[in-house]
Amino acid sequence: MLCTALGAVLGVLLALYTLFELHYFLRMCLCVVTARYLKKRMHILDTGTVLGFCLTNDIDTLLYHMNNARYLREIDFARVDFYERTSLYRTIRSKGGSVVQGATTIRYRRFIRPFTRFTISSRIVYWDNQSIFMEHRFLGGTDGFIHCIALCRQRVMQCSVEDVMATLLKSGIALQGPTLKKPPATSSTEFLEKVEVEGGLDAAGLAKPDLPPEVAKWLEWNDISSASLRTEC
Repeated sequence: MLCTALGAVLGVLLALYTLFELHYFLRMCLCVVTARYLKKRMHILDTGTVLGFCLTNDIDTLLYHMNNARYLREIDFARVDFYERTSLYRTIRSKGGSVVQGATTIRYRRFIRPFTRFTISSRIVYWDNQSIFMEHRFLGGTDGFIHCIALCRQRVMQCSVEDVMATLLKSGIALQGPTLKKPPATSSTEFLEKVEVEGGLDAAGLAKPDLPPEVAKWLEWNDISSASLRTEC
């Protein structure tokens, strides 16, 4: 009886690993739980970091560096950590919205060798009314060298990104020092303007970042690509 039950369990696990990449889902669940319950909350404009380790199942056929596709997979885990610690995803959902990956560009600078540690730093570099632009850097565990850098565009649907960010910037005041009371009957934007004028919080910590030149060029390329593809449909 015991052997039958054990065989059934092993059979189910084998079927799950055959049909799904089970360890990916398990690690994603672990990332969510760790970020939500064990890590400190972050301001939406802070830089989040997660640790990674290149194992044998991460390397490519040459056997001496991490598979190029694994970088994007690791970014998934870093992004989930950032979403949870800043409450970005929960805020989008609370406003009836959803978020999808709209575009990614990645640049490799140096190999990540097997059995080496690395850190992924993630931050928001810009946003408009429809998209949030995030930068992810793979930093060497010993020297801090930037092995890889990726730029990702998160498309937000059914709600305004400006509204989402205003809400998160306002709630982030509680993480930044002095406690400020919101005046009655004011919008999020008016409240942020009042905070900056009164100097209760560093205005730079609340300001929308300027559009980085590389993001501007990248957006231009995306627009050209979209226009070209529309002519083919």
